[in-house]
Amino acid sequence: MSTTPPPANSYQPVTPMNPSDERMWATLIHVGGILFEFLPALIGYLVLKDRGPFIRAHAATALNFQITLVIAYVISGVLTLALVGFLLLPAVWVLSVVFSIIAALAANKGEYYTYPLTIKFVS
Repeated sequence: MSTTPPPANSYQPVTPMNPSDERMWATLIHVGGILFEFLPALIGYLVLKDRGPFIRAHAATALNFQITLVIAYVISGVLTLALVGFLLLPAVWVLSVVFSIIAALAANKGEYYTYPLTIKFVS
């Protein structure tokens, strides 16, 4: 009975992305946040963070912003009991759309972007 030994080096290093692919994925992560909340940023961060510094920075920035938005939505939802939340919920949504578009445009140009009013959870 002959068994084949495992390969000597089964680990293969992650190949870095080229700059145009990094810009494309960073743009998609920011735009995806408008429709799917934090999921594109979370998936992008987990899957692409080791593929280049540009995509890592944008994925981390988008994830931090989306987590901050979830917190803002929860607080606004609770504040609907005091009627203030009915004003805050649309304001949070508008900020989400506007800042995500600005970030996507910056990513598409190859520029770094930092969302304002964001709590930094991941780096």
